Amino acid sequence: MISRSPASSQQLARETRERFVASTEGAIVPIANAVRERLAALAGMTANARDMQQHRDDYLAFQAQGSNWVPMSRTAWRKALGGSTQGGPTGGLRLELIGDEVVETSILSSRLAQSIQDKAQFELNDLRLRIQHLEGTAELDAKDVLKPEALARTLVDQWLAAGLTRDTWARVQDIVQQRLVDVVVAAYKDANAFLIERGVMPEIDLKSFVKRTGSVNSAPAALGGSFAHASQAGTTLPGVGGAARAMPGGFGAPLGSFAPAAIGVGRGPGQVGGDTLVATGGSPLVLARQRAQGVLLNLKRFVTARIGGDLSQLRAPGAQGPGAGAMGGGGSGGGGGGGPVGLAAPAFAAAIADAEAAYQVMASQYVVGDEATAIHQTAAELRRRTSELKKKAPTTADKATVEIVALMFQAILAEERIPFSARVWFARLQMPVLRVAIAEPEFFGTLQHPARMLIDRMGSCVMGFDAAAISGSALEGEIRRVVQVIEQYPETGQRVFKLVFDEFVAFLNKYLTQSDATQRLMSVAQQVEQKETMAIQYTIELRKMLNDMPVREEIREFLFKIWAEVLAIAALRYGAQDEQTVTLKRAASDLVWAASAKPNRNDRARVIQDLPQLLQRLRQGMSLLGIEGEPQEAQIKTIGSTLSDAFLSKTEAIPPAKIEAMAKRLANLEDFVTDEGDATDLPLDAASIELLLGVDAASLEIVPDTGNKVGEDMLQWAHELQVGTWFMLDHNDRVSQVQFVWRSERKQLHLFASSDGRSFLIQVGRLASYLQAGLLVPAEEETLTVRATREALAKLDANPERLLN
Repeated sequence: MISRSPASSQQLARETRERFVASTEGAIVPIANAVRERLAALAGMTANARDMQQHRDDYLAFQAQGSNWVPMSRTAWRKALGGSTQGGPTGGLRLELIGDEVVETSILSSRLAQSIQDKAQFELNDLRLRIQHLEGTAELDAKDVLKPEALARTLVDQWLAAGLTRDTWARVQDIVQQRLVDVVVAAYKDANAFLIERGVMPEIDLKSFVKRTGSVNSAPAALGGSFAHASQAGTTLPGVGGAARAMPGGFGAPLGSFAPAAIGVGRGPGQVGGDTLVATGGSPLVLARQRAQGVLLNLKRFVTARIGGDLSQLRAPGAQGPGAGAMGGGGSGGGGGGGPVGLAAPAFAAAIADAEAAYQVMASQYVVGDEATAIHQTAAELRRRTSELKKKAPTTADKATVEIVALMFQAILAEERIPFSARVWFARLQMPVLRVAIAEPEFFGTLQHPARMLIDRMGSCVMGFDAAAISGSALEGEIRRVVQVIEQYPETGQRVFKLVFDEFVAFLNKYLTQSDATQRLMSVAQQVEQKETMAIQYTIELRKMLNDMPVREEIREFLFKIWAEVLAIAALRYGAQDEQTVTLKRAASDLVWAASAKPNRNDRARVIQDLPQLLQRLRQGMSLLGIEGEPQEAQIKTIGSTLSDAFLSKTEAIPPAKIEAMAKRLANLEDFVTDEGDATDLPLDAASIELLLGVDAASLEIVPDTGNKVGEDMLQWAHELQVGTWFMLDHNDRVSQVQFVWRSERKQLHLFASSDGRSFLIQVGRLASYLQAGLLVPAEEETLTVRATREALAKLDANPERLLN
């Protein structure tokens, strides 16, 4: 290795950064071009009126402001070089007010940075070590241009500074990611090659790096910490050894407690003091929520009885836990902030941060195949850290919070149905959740707290997969990313949980439907739903138009039952304002006029002249609908007879003004229909869907409505099912474990995928009927955090002294 003076080393590090910035800034113009193409494509797509307007607005905004974004980004990126050589990370744990917009912007840039990190982690870590060697520092500066988040933050900040919106960024971020990642990876490789050529650490000993314990500020390992390098140093990421324990056998009665009867929450494991919560009547969904809320109520009663008040009442304004000052005016009661952080709080916050950093280092050292040992070690470490934290807790409420959260995560860590590789990441949420629970005691009082919702959603998704399906999958990667983002923003309270929860849900919607077969099924199902819904709405509008017109019943029947569907298919296939669709719309008003009384000779002559063209348009429309041959001829014959009768009719003719008004309304029919089709009226033709899909019917079950009425509470339950949740489906005397993977735009069609490769497309009314009859039941009786709370409460009930000891 070449020996250099400090000055020459600093100069070489700066040259490396300049080369890196020069290499990466060249990607900005191609990215802008790709974004413009994406927005132009979206603007040209046919969708509902609201989306089409939004897409056009996005495109016009980028046309106006995108040209500013490019030079602003390049200038800011060059300027960032000036802040990259200060050396060392920013110090101290900052407790400060952070606005929602700042957090949202940080999450956007973090997602882009994480995509770079995932692809470039080895090259980046090698480069970081070489730069640290040159500069004699322990870590890169937080704003160093070599860190992925620096470039990501620059692009997002300048996007917003140019007057573009976060929502528009979200619609194009995949394009930005695709165009940027490869460029940045190549720039890291080039920088490493540049330094190796100059004799800077040609060989890197990674073992010492893995054993390092990073500072609190470098805790998120994926952002350049020890976790990312574990696999290179012979200490691999946690994997999978053996399948996870199967779901409870039979699944026939996992919802026994959901039966429409009274639920007693009496004394028993985790149910304290003999208090009873009785719920009579209501749907199983309502009863399950009441039962879950009863667990939280019992926890509150237990804590109140042991420490003389609930957690929010006992936490004095001057002794709130870490994160309190960052919540931005939470006020009283909920403990969400507002009061100053007391003298004891910083030491307590530092202890939590130390525990978090220790977990991350420990997680990075797990070896594939040694899960049992890893679980045992983690549980022991959790217990030890809990004892230390309770000693440093400034209030009795804080001590109780530490103990309860620790017991909850012990239960989660012991949950064998969560594959081990995912369980490690769940365990790393203990400290972030503890911060939130201390700052916001309502975490223990509501099922809708974002931290609970996130853990429950991830848990409900992974507990249906076996270990082999999770390990190394995109789902495991997303869980990892979610945890690391939360760790990166410890001072933001529940807001970061809410943001990553929304992102995780969006990820699930894509991940669970990524196969070509599922995509095709969804596309056809969505088109069927949209076409049938539009046909229903078009029929309603046609009825309104013809309500006070003297039109023969044969013509009404044709327009309502056939032509409304023709218009729906045309609008779906060509677009509502396409020339072909407009021509078919005009045919409806022409038919009404032609079939009305014709006392005037000139009108009769006009009908005779225009009739061949009108009949041709009617034939084209029926062909579009699939009405050919003899059925088509029968319709044309009926229409011809009706038109002939109109010549002899003595009734009053329809005024031309009315016909013209009808034509104008038909031309813009979409402006008068709503998106809310009647779900119970949607026809679902299994044969036609299978024909469109071109798949073997054995792999697809179409389960349409039967017309049976179901209660509103059951329909509400069907509408509230969460994508990713596992169920047991009893269909035609065959029980299958299925995962809910997709809901159509109008919530009328629901797709479930079974573990044996079959799919079930179920209409909402039938879905509600299955829920009501117990033919579709959740595989898990309780959510992950409710079950963990129940188990924690059972341990506290058996040993109350441990709450404060």
